[in-house]
Amino acid sequence: MAVYSKHPASAPPSPPVREKTGHLMLRGWCIVVLFMSLSGVAWVHAFGTVIAGTLTIAGGVLSVALWAVVRPPVQWRRLPWFVVAYVAWATLSLTWSAWPQTSALTLLLLYITTLQALFIGSVLTWRELVRAVASALKWVMGLSILFELWVSVFIGAPILPGFVVGKADDPIEYWSRNNLFDFPGRIQGIMGNANLLAPVALLAIIVFAIRFAAGAPRRALLIGWIALSAFLFVRASSATSFLAAAAVVVVLATVLLMRRATRPGERTKYYIAYAVVGVGGLLTLWLLRDTIFGALGRSADLTGRERIWEAVLGRAAEHPWVGWGFATPWAPWDPAFDGWVTDHGQTVLQAHNMWIDVAMQLGIIGVVLLALMYLAFVWRSWFFAVDRPRWDLRDDRPYSAVTLLPTLVGAIVIVQGFAESTPLLLWGWLFVVMLGAKIKQSPHVGVGPAEQSAAIERGEAVDGDERTKQGA
Repeated sequence: MAVYSKHPASAPPSPPVREKTGHLMLRGWCIVVLFMSLSGVAWVHAFGTVIAGTLTIAGGVLSVALWAVVRPPVQWRRLPWFVVAYVAWATLSLTWSAWPQTSALTLLLLYITTLQALFIGSVLTWRELVRAVASALKWVMGLSILFELWVSVFIGAPILPGFVVGKADDPIEYWSRNNLFDFPGRIQGIMGNANLLAPVALLAIIVFAIRFAAGAPRRALLIGWIALSAFLFVRASSATSFLAAAAVVVVLATVLLMRRATRPGERTKYYIAYAVVGVGGLLTLWLLRDTIFGALGRSADLTGRERIWEAVLGRAAEHPWVGWGFATPWAPWDPAFDGWVTDHGQTVLQAHNMWIDVAMQLGIIGVVLLALMYLAFVWRSWFFAVDRPRWDLRDDRPYSAVTLLPTLVGAIVIVQGFAESTPLLLWGWLFVVMLGAKIKQSPHVGVGPAEQSAAIERGEAVDGDERTKQGA
């Protein structure tokens, strides 16, 4: 019978440390929150506005309770203060809002989304966060293809929200148009809108590719998820998302080139090339917009968006500095918006340009605050991606694929913001706040108290001093 030596050379073998059930459940809840944000209005289509709103509010209350129980390390001086300033200004607009009920309701949505973003960023490490986002995106992509397959195979006809089979006055009202096997018809997924499905599918391609590059397990399955996301992205056929994909490619190529720089000043030529490509691309898009949008099956005015912009800018000009009051999204039952701007007979819920939307709601001051917020996010996410991780004299640490996520997300939401207002709510707002706050709290992947150390990742409780030592 084997026995241990009285003078062992190493510690006795022991089973690997496993994550505690509480931490697994916490990460599972974060996946649910991310899924609710990424799936957009799917909850409204499936269960109605009241139930969807109740679930959203209940989710916010639960996250606050969990935050109070978990009490993750937070550096309060490193909060995203431009986000706080924008939210504060939106709140202050209640005092002069022309639609106070809509402002109060949409402000509640803004508070909950912002809170959820800060909550997820504080309780998950960078690697856990990317893993949770990937899990949520798998649910969105998987349910979208299964939903479209169910409609085409078992229903065989377009369906309306609430799982109602019937004839709509206009195809824009359909939850699913039964186009899965009708190529090249656009599919809408569980969101019921191809313009909402496409950017989420693009985000899924990015996240799954980052997971693949980071050496995640079951890489063959990740390839399958990338293929499914690419299929949904192409079939959604969103012109804005195609442009966003081009921007993602340019940003990614530039970041990878920047990482190859080894001498001071070597990045200058890449910055010049990046600027030339960016300016040249914008000029080409403007000069050849008829040809480009025609090839994408869209009109040069982005399918009637110029008409919407003119109406919104006209109202914004009446209160240029402070706007009319926060309303993201527009409430279709409010007399101020009901029938004001219509598309295919339906009341439009946004300006289809986040800058014009904010100009109308919060005026020039709101636009400046939003611009500062995005400038800070883009600045931090860019150097988070291109700079080698360094907090001491060592300068040869390897880059992490995880650091690519914020800057690529920034490319998506900024391009989307010129033709949609969706970056101001749901996953667009949540990801900008979550990733921006995470960079400020944890500027290095796996390092520092905000990363909670390996012990906390496994669900082990440690004291503050010990936590700091392990995180370093």
